[in-house]
Amino acid sequence: MMKKLLFSLSLLLSVNLGFAQTVTIDESAGWLESAYLKWQPVTDAESYNVYFSGEGITDQKIDDQLIRNYGSYFRADILGLKAGSYTFKVAPVISGSEGTTTSTGVINVEAHDRTGFAFSNNRVPGAYKMDGTPKDNAVILYITENSKNTIELNVTGANSNPCVGLQTILDGFKKGNDTRPLIVRLIGQITDFDYMLNGDIVIENKQNASSHITFEGVGNDAVSDGWGIRVKNATNIEIRNIGSMNCNSSEGDNIGLQQDNDYIWVHNVDFFYGDAGGDADQAKGDGALDCKRSTYVTFSYNHFWDSGKSNLLGLSEDTTDGLYITYHHNWYDHSDSRHPRVRFYSAHVYNNYYDGNSKYGVGSTNGSSVFVEANYFRNCKYPMLTSMQGSDVYNSSTGTNDYANYPTFSKEDGGTIKAFNNYITGANRFVPYGDTNYPNPTVDFDAYVASTREESISNTVTSAYGTNTYNNFDTNTGVMYSYTPDTPEDAKTKVMQYSGRMHNGDFSWTFNNAVDDTSYDVNTALKSALTNYSSSLVSVQGETGPDPEIILTANAGDALVELSWQVNNYTASAYEIFRDTDSDPTGRVKITDINDANTLSYSDNTALNDVTYYYWVVADGNIESNSDSATPTEGGTVNAGEEVHNFTISGLVSTYYTIVGNLSTTKGTVNYNGLTLTQCLKIESATSITFTTNLAGTLTLVFNSDFSGRIKIDGVDYNATAGIVEITLQPGEHTISKTDVANLFYASYQTSSLGTAEFEANKFKLYPNPVDNLLYFSVNSKIEKIEIYNMLGMLVKTFKSTENNIDVNDLTSGSYLVKIYTELGTSDKIILKK
Repeated sequence: MMKKLLFSLSLLLSVNLGFAQTVTIDESAGWLESAYLKWQPVTDAESYNVYFSGEGITDQKIDDQLIRNYGSYFRADILGLKAGSYTFKVAPVISGSEGTTTSTGVINVEAHDRTGFAFSNNRVPGAYKMDGTPKDNAVILYITENSKNTIELNVTGANSNPCVGLQTILDGFKKGNDTRPLIVRLIGQITDFDYMLNGDIVIENKQNASSHITFEGVGNDAVSDGWGIRVKNATNIEIRNIGSMNCNSSEGDNIGLQQDNDYIWVHNVDFFYGDAGGDADQAKGDGALDCKRSTYVTFSYNHFWDSGKSNLLGLSEDTTDGLYITYHHNWYDHSDSRHPRVRFYSAHVYNNYYDGNSKYGVGSTNGSSVFVEANYFRNCKYPMLTSMQGSDVYNSSTGTNDYANYPTFSKEDGGTIKAFNNYITGANRFVPYGDTNYPNPTVDFDAYVASTREESISNTVTSAYGTNTYNNFDTNTGVMYSYTPDTPEDAKTKVMQYSGRMHNGDFSWTFNNAVDDTSYDVNTALKSALTNYSSSLVSVQGETGPDPEIILTANAGDALVELSWQVNNYTASAYEIFRDTDSDPTGRVKITDINDANTLSYSDNTALNDVTYYYWVVADGNIESNSDSATPTEGGTVNAGEEVHNFTISGLVSTYYTIVGNLSTTKGTVNYNGLTLTQCLKIESATSITFTTNLAGTLTLVFNSDFSGRIKIDGVDYNATAGIVEITLQPGEHTISKTDVANLFYASYQTSSLGTAEFEANKFKLYPNPVDNLLYFSVNSKIEKIEIYNMLGMLVKTFKSTENNIDVNDLTSGSYLVKIYTELGTSDKIILKK
């Protein structure tokens, strides 16, 4: 297939995306030293020009690579802006000429929070100035999935030039001879490079204080997928605005400061699961963001999504001198432990949000001094632990210390934690120094709770193991930086607003606090979502790529056509399915919308036997498949009767239902239909029941008799009444999953034979089903009347029409019985109104 500009192709293939020659801007907003705008595609536009004005700048054009196509819209991000007010405008380029520009209103841009030890001694890590604009003579590289192995740059002192590929370019800067500020910008989802170092991209610059490197993502969807980032022998490094997921490097860390680094700033990064390691505690990956043998470091505004081991700090330094690090405004979102876990270092941990942490928050060992200030702890099991004392070794069942079995995180000598102005709720145990509510509180304490921020801790306060003391780094004006902490409540709000990637990134997930606050197992649904993550980015302005295509296959069954398709060189956000009785697309009818990018199949169960249908799949309104045909035939398997599953008797074993989940015998007893039910399926996040039927019928689910919550069936929530959910389903595959926590004791599916004889005699069909607006029908005799009844038997609509469709748009969502009267008799069918 001949190569084309994918950017232009997506426009030439556009369908129903509008025909205006000026741009319609849908969305625009500012963020931290950046801003973005989104607009609708313009017919015949081959590219776009985007400009910004403000803070002494007028109509500055942005780089082409910052303009991207997402199929149904375009987006531009403007990076490197100082805080202030800006306006942006965009113009289509048609036949080589710039068209009329469309402007945004005034957009406000905020400054990054440059606080912490990374900014000590007047250093500004990274290739941006303190005001957020690029440093003078900065080199900017754009890394996309297409350019990652072919990007070129001449680097002073490199072994050979040009350096080709990102890691080869970074190898050139490793020598520290090229002191141009370097900005590496990732665009979209970047998978493994051809050349990496043990599965990592490694950043080095021989600790040359004149060298500055920023490694950042563009927009809200930059992802390092499958590889890690490692920093060593480096100074003045900034990493920001990236989503790190599925890391499978040999080193194991999503991002790791390995050795001999200083003045490092890692911020606004989303840390997701990595691949499982070889140890039992590496099921979620190894470290998320670890730091070893480095100093003057700030980790801020990062979002840790159920990380197993979030922040290891220190390993073999064997000194407590000169090691300084700040953790502030990070969101530890249901992560398990190491927030951080500290050896040797002087660590300032302030204004972080600890949100449902199943093991512990901050841990101090090996003589470390940790100032834990103004953090918000919500349901963090042990907010602060000092190794081998206090809650770390306390056995609550015996009320005594158990040094052999109960150290939560370490058997190393202790350090010291100074705590001030923290908000703690829902903790299992927290022991302040000297609190007489606890035994031996001057030895078995978790932290020293200071009365003021400026309070120094006496050297009479020592760790139980190692007799280590607090070094009071935070009150030493020769060491400590200037900062103004938020209140814990304000910090929580700020963290939830600003942590992670721009505007919280393109990946969303809602944790179930009732389960995830205390579980440190892998969340299988979250793991699956990350493993299957796919960017919605179509193309980057100026890049070439192969033509997008959809390959469709249609296979016939009994009154059923199974469609499956493959999408190449394109990532869709939604699909439309069209059908006709001939191969001419003129006059074809759309039978469904699929708003799920992961769905690559569809069952048309409204097809008639012995009728040949032609189908088309259209992605995002602009990429169309080939047509394929199928003719449904008789002879398919029909499920009839009642399929019952009693969890008390059968557990998880069924020949009809596929059941995934956990059983319980402690959730009470249910009496139903003469049965005494004592075992149930716990409806949890990972629970699912799937089954397939070729006949309409009634699904009955039996819960505890006082349950009035919700259960999800085929993506729709249904409320229980007196512990029972009963709904009508149509032929096809069905899935039962969790909305609310519940206990399911019994399930049955009773197929319906209502109108079967009439269907076969009259060949009566309704489609689409489920229906949104127009309900079409096919019948081989004259129609006299059509009636629609709700499931209570009440007549809600009557039609007298010879047309082949009726309008049901005004019906509320739910199931209905459609009765059609013809000269040959009557027929009934159940429909589902969306």
